[in-house]
Amino acid sequence: MTDRDDVERWVGRYEAAWRSPDPRTLAEVFTVGATYLHSPYAEPIVGLEAIAAMWDAERDGPDEVFTLETGIVAVDGDTAVVRAVVRYGQPVHQEYTDLWVIALDGDGRCHAFEEWPFWPGQPWSARVTP
Repeated sequence: MTDRDDVERWVGRYEAAWRSPDPRTLAEVFTVGATYLHSPYAEPIVGLEAIAAMWDAERDGPDEVFTLETGIVAVDGDTAVVRAVVRYGQPVHQEYTDLWVIALDGDGRCHAFEEWPFWPGQPWSARVTP
């Protein structure tokens, strides 16, 4: 059973791994066969090696300037929902508000991660407007 303290520890390890130059830190965050979805409609990225490759491709390196603010929305069983606001750069050139759906295993590592990202200017409706 996952609790709020487990989730807070996991979020701290996630941020530390993102800031780390060593891709092996991902093993402290994700299980070997973890799935990572960039959105609920994305194809999952599966496994530590694939997640590490994706992270390396998406970040500007471990020295990338960003801030991360998080708050736990809910915890139920092994699943948690975290609201995250990420701002990249100084001055800020990119910002996301994101919901993370995180499923943790018994040792506090994530076996399923799903993002619901939203950023400024992104339409909130599927309705096409002229």
